[in-house]
Amino acid sequence: DLSNQSLGINATMAEEVKLFRTWSSPFALRIVWALKLNGIEYETIFEDLTNKSSLLLQYNPVHKKVPVLLHNGKPIAESLVILEYIDETWKRTPLLPQDPCEKAMARFWAKFCDDKILPSIGTVFVTQGKSKRKLLLQQWRT
Repeated sequence: DLSNQSLGINATMAEEVKLFRTWSSPFALRIVWALKLNGIEYETIFEDLTNKSSLLLQYNPVHKKVPVLLHNGKPIAESLVILEYIDETWKRTPLLPQDPCEKAMARFWAKFCDDKILPSIGTVFVTQGKSKRKLLLQQWRT
């Protein structure tokens, strides 16, 4: 048997792993952290969201945004979905707890951050003056 494991070859070296991202996306950064935590070698492809590449549009035709993980030619889109894929594919450093209830709570808080926290932070960067203060108070009350 001449499998990669019997030859002592690291499986990630034989695999194609690419990450389509921007330098500033917090959604893409969580994928970077997960890949690094698991010691997965990958190629970064930085996207210009004002001029999206044909590959990004091909690999994420529904949302047309980053991040997209390409693993052996198969695209996976949406950061939380990608994190679950990494957790199920490379089991070196589990990202989610094993206990189903704890895993559900981790997923709840990740979704809460995506739905409530990150939009508020983004709003802070584009709003100015009194409008900014009013909008922040409104965001944190909901």
